[in-house]
Amino acid sequence: MADPLAGLPPRYLRTPEAARFLGLSGRTLEKHRTYGTGPTYHKLGGRVVYALDDLKAWVDRGTKKSTTDPGTGIVLPAKRQPPIPYAGKERR
Repeated sequence: MADPLAGLPPRYLRTPEAARFLGLSGRTLEKHRTYGTGPTYHKLGGRVVYALDDLKAWVDRGTKKSTTDPGTGIVLPAKRQPPIPYAGKERR
């Protein structure tokens, strides 16, 4: 069956719509954006929008088959994350 959306530009959602799509509150999605733990977003002028494909990809990172399955990725909580240690040469 042909994709009815083929050839159309990707659909973008504003924060409230994207939050509803994900089953989150708008405030939680804003926190994810602030802490860098959420889905990829785009800025169009002063507006924040999310592509449906980016939302689906973020959700898919948390896919698991059982409680012991490590999965392929991790979806972090909406809170400040500790900094990643510098792995390169020592700075002087």
